[in-house]
Amino acid sequence: MAVIPCLNEAEHIEALIERLSPSANRLGMKIVVVDGGSVDGTQEIVKAIAAANPHVLLLHNARKIQSAAVNLAVEEFGDWFESFIRIDAHGDYPEDYCDRLIDEAEATQAASVVVSMATKGFGAFQKATAIAQNSRLGNGGSPHRHGAKGHWTDHGHHAFMRVSAFRSVGGYDESFSHNEDAELDYRLRAAGHRIWMTDKTFMVYYPRASVPALFRQYLGYGRGRAKNILKHRAVPKIRQMIPLMVFPVVVGMSLAFLSLAALVPAGLWAAACLGYGAWMAVSQRNPYGPLAGFSAMVMHLAWSAGFWLQLLDFRKREAPAA
Repeated sequence: MAVIPCLNEAEHIEALIERLSPSANRLGMKIVVVDGGSVDGTQEIVKAIAAANPHVLLLHNARKIQSAAVNLAVEEFGDWFESFIRIDAHGDYPEDYCDRLIDEAEATQAASVVVSMATKGFGAFQKATAIAQNSRLGNGGSPHRHGAKGHWTDHGHHAFMRVSAFRSVGGYDESFSHNEDAELDYRLRAAGHRIWMTDKTFMVYYPRASVPALFRQYLGYGRGRAKNILKHRAVPKIRQMIPLMVFPVVVGMSLAFLSLAALVPAGLWAAACLGYGAWMAVSQRNPYGPLAGFSAMVMHLAWSAGFWLQLLDFRKREAPAA
């Protein structure tokens, strides 16, 4: 089955189901849309499609978040299927996406097959954000960005999953609103399951199209990463540790009244981001390069702030009562 967690995706859901329907017919899949209470007409669109297409089903996700959506779909239909494919409602997929995932799972016998992700945009800010997310400036060399080669991995963008493996570790942790995929991958590996990063297919992701939406998204990502590290007492990777310093150096600017030197670290970070954007504009002849540098700054700051806020919340909860 294909599981689509969604919330207010009226703009994308019909085209997405249409893209997946030939695979559903060919492979005998169900397309399970798990809606978190959309108010933009998403549910009505899915109901109308389901009335004419027996492969499409709609479930209500009272908890709204994606981790709960997938858990609910597996709870309801996991006995019918040996595996599921997680689909992002805010993305697009090649026509043979599901076929290639199933082929890879059979060839490798992996418990999970993950994919690389290519980011695309339409408006000016969305295009710039896509450029940033596809670059080392925005993703830090993350292996689940487009271009990764097939290999065994610790983590990647979730796609194919065997129901037996998913259930054996308890599914997604529903206390995670973000980063639930990386947290599950940690438990899968600890239980002896293997994760394969395929290079036979990929997904296309459309980033947030405004500064506030992008900031909120990455604030959640930062919180999720901190929560994951705290839960499993893991050590952040180098590519994660560098942006961790962004929030402290930005906060440190408040000390400029004592010494102008407090402005230097944040100034160097801003110069590095904007300079990288300018370099992309020149080297790639891309007019959105400078704005991509700004988008990267939004992502860095939000991710770092979310991480530190989650860490501070944890320490407050752990502090002994006076």
